[in-house]
Amino acid sequence: MSDTLVLLPGLLNDAALWTHQIAGLSDLVDDIQVPDLTQHEDVQEIATTILETLPDRFALAGLSMGGYVALEIMRQAPARVERLALIDTSARADSDEQRRRRTGLIQLADMGKFKGVTPRLLPMLVHPSRLEDPEVTGPIFQMAARIGRDGFIRQQKAILSRTDSLDLLPTIDCPTLIACGRQDQLTPLGLSEEMAATVPGAVLTVIDECGHLPALEYPERTTEIMRRWLGA
Repeated sequence: MSDTLVLLPGLLNDAALWTHQIAGLSDLVDDIQVPDLTQHEDVQEIATTILETLPDRFALAGLSMGGYVALEIMRQAPARVERLALIDTSARADSDEQRRRRTGLIQLADMGKFKGVTPRLLPMLVHPSRLEDPEVTGPIFQMAARIGRDGFIRQQKAILSRTDSLDLLPTIDCPTLIACGRQDQLTPLGLSEEMAATVPGAVLTVIDECGHLPALEYPERTTEIMRRWLGA
């Protein structure tokens, strides 16, 4: 079992995304770290900066954008990662349509039209059954406000900078958990199934009635899944 667990949050997320997991996994690891993913515009630079702060060996989990960074860490320092969890993320680079959408959002934010996560965007993030749940929606709005416009722009540019990681997947040789909300609209289940079929020995867990943010939508279930992964 690892002494250090690194939890990488998603776009417009910070450590609050992992509140339940930090509390529920602290008996299994001595040190839990949630790096800041808002300071650089290049995913390689984010990964390199994180690696400089970590011990020689650690467990690594990333959700969404955090998964993109986790895969870059696997590219740069695979021998240092004792176990890997990829949650509601993708190994694929953006499609042309996704790149156009991100570029448009960056341009709007540059013009002063950054609105964080609005009620209009929530249905893309969480399952319909959680749209009126303040324990889920409250942290989402609060995290987006803390990240702010400049952090959002840097994160989107970093996501655009990433390379396709499909070629990396067959080389991963540590215990790997892949988890996804069944109703995730942003990184649909098929992307997780693709990763699970390609990473040797990977375990795929699907969380029913869940969207893109299981750490918030089903915190107890997510923590339980991660406890099994850490003990594997």
